[in-house]
Amino acid sequence: MLFEFGLRSSLLLIFFTHLCVYGFLFFKRGIALGRLSDKILGTFCVLSALFIFPWMSGFAGWYDAQPYRELLFYVPFIHALFFGPLLYLYLKSLTNARYRLSRMDWLHFLPGALYLVWCLTVALTDKLVLGRYYLMNGETDPDFDPWYGWSWSISILIYLILSIRYYRQYIVFSGMEFSFADAASFKWLRNFLYVFALLTILLISEHILSLFIEMMYVRSWYYFFAFALISYYMAISAYSAIPIIKLNFEPQLLITYTQPLALQPGTIEVPYQDQSWMQPWKQRLEEMMQGQKSYLEPELTLTELARKMGTNASLLSKVINGTQGKSFNDYINELRVREAIRLLNTPAYRNFSLLATAYDAGFNSKSTFNRAFKKLTGKNPKDYIPN
Repeated sequence: MLFEFGLRSSLLLIFFTHLCVYGFLFFKRGIALGRLSDKILGTFCVLSALFIFPWMSGFAGWYDAQPYRELLFYVPFIHALFFGPLLYLYLKSLTNARYRLSRMDWLHFLPGALYLVWCLTVALTDKLVLGRYYLMNGETDPDFDPWYGWSWSISILIYLILSIRYYRQYIVFSGMEFSFADAASFKWLRNFLYVFALLTILLISEHILSLFIEMMYVRSWYYFFAFALISYYMAISAYSAIPIIKLNFEPQLLITYTQPLALQPGTIEVPYQDQSWMQPWKQRLEEMMQGQKSYLEPELTLTELARKMGTNASLLSKVINGTQGKSFNDYINELRVREAIRLLNTPAYRNFSLLATAYDAGFNSKSTFNRAFKKLTGKNPKDYIPN
């Protein structure tokens, strides 16, 4: 089989192979564990592999020889109109374990589906009906028609803006709802979204420049190589990330945590500055923390704690913010740090590692423990160990 192993074709071949493998692994895990997010990301990985295939095969000489050339022309490989919706819905399913695709969600894939219908129409008309080039010019791959390049570039940018906005809302919510907000921040996903957005802006800028000057064919290879690199980074990070099953983010929940509170149905809203009604709840909260030590649960959520106290998350969030002057995440981690300090000063823990102490204090990661410890004490845990 013809394949010219040059620098450009070989580099993309490596990423093409690995993205296909990760696509299979995500599908397998998604089916086994019933995780929608893995199934969506598996689809993204497979389409990402197909996305770089024309450039890999082009520099491998396939576009210069038959029957490869004819096959590459009629088979659509660039399904980039699916990328934006897949990323957006992946973010939704990743941050909400109960999320399921609705009928409205499937409409996001309509543009990509219409392009597939167009590709099928071109193949049937030119190959089977007319037997000659008619809808396709026979000189350039339809996947790289200017109108299509503009379409999927703008689509990706719009969905990336929506995804980044959704992610920022989620981060605000996670500080209010989760005691493990740092572990649930998915910083690798944030990095991917911002880099992908920058890459897309650069690509659109190149589209604009191409209207005035002729761009070299090889320049576009760098975009596809960068795309392969960041997609591979995302696949590795997502597959190695520890799954968190208690995520329950929905944008409307963020609104309920910040809107004015009515203590009882039909009563007037209580001014946020009036904290007298919070004192009984503050006392109950402190009793629960001291008696049951709920903060020792590594994956404690505000909703769970509110349920134990016989109230709702919206009210409890306002109580913690109003009486403690900090978010739920900071409040719980401060209690955990104080517990860790108590353990460090206990002779029985002198032979324990810092990580073991952190776990016993309720933390679920060393990095979160170190950050919370330094934020409260101004010192690293190692510097605080008594002699």
